[in-house]
Amino acid sequence: MAKYGYIGDVPTQAKGSNTGIFNITEVFKLIEQNKYGPFPPLDISYLVVAGGGGSAQGGGGGGAGGYRNSYASETSGANSSTETPLSLSTSTNYTVTIGGGGAGTIGGGNQTEGSDSVFSTITSTGGGRGSRYDARGDTVGGSGGGGSRGGNGSAGIANQGSAGGNSHASGGQESGGGGGGASAVGANGSSSGGGNGGDGLASSITGSSVTRAGGGGGMYYNTQQSAGSGGAGGGGAGRNGGSNNGGSGSANTGGGGGGGSLNPAGSGGNGGSGTVIIRYPSEYTITVGSGLTSSTSTVGSDKVTIFTAGSDNISFST
Repeated sequence: MAKYGYIGDVPTQAKGSNTGIFNITEVFKLIEQNKYGPFPPLDISYLVVAGGGGSAQGGGGGGAGGYRNSYASETSGANSSTETPLSLSTSTNYTVTIGGGGAGTIGGGNQTEGSDSVFSTITSTGGGRGSRYDARGDTVGGSGGGGSRGGNGSAGIANQGSAGGNSHASGGQESGGGGGGASAVGANGSSSGGGNGGDGLASSITGSSVTRAGGGGGMYYNTQQSAGSGGAGGGGAGRNGGSNNGGSGSANTGGGGGGGSLNPAGSGGNGGSGTVIIRYPSEYTITVGSGLTSSTSTVGSDKVTIFTAGSDNISFST
């Protein structure tokens, strides 16, 4: 005899797929086991962080990658309000792309911005590059890059990140501004040292609080003062004189690269790669394309999938 329903084969008993006729006691038992009733809506909370910007020789810090968050009323980029979770459908393909960090450079090279990260209709913009000593411009990005050689830092994208700091150049002293972070602008460079990178933001979408999207620190031209520190959330540290390479942003944080020393020449740091993290009801199963690197775990009544590299489609099923 079947455990529930008609006499005969034991039916498959899972939420949304029970068959047969059940008495009230059986219904209550199935409800207690979370095996009765319709599937919950496929509402997906997301954290989308773009790649951080790279920096350069004698440079301002790279800006952090854009930061967009819809989880549990947490703050989104530039201290903006939480975004709205996405309501998706089963058996439909959705694109996920993880933005790479921008390249850090030395000499006549071209430091670059970070690349965008994408989840479905949500795009976070790559972090702006930090300015080079010969004033190759810093750029607007998810968070803006820091200035160098007397130049000002660049703006961040609204609701994604903050502006980079201004540089200092006076009386033979030079220092780079810090790159902007998800929660704070990069500090200005000064005669006392390079500007610190702006701090990122913390999220508990994975079940643990992690800070991401910190800006890179700006350089200082000699060893008499300190270069700027990287912002909390993976920002790379700047360097002072002595042929020192700037610190790179941490992988999968979208941290900006730190400015390299001016003379002797040091390379700027690379930006850190971004990430996409989604959280959704555990009743659903995700299928991930082979072009993506990911991991899925269960946190409470939800599943959490973390994407760390690549680009491809994903879909959901019951």
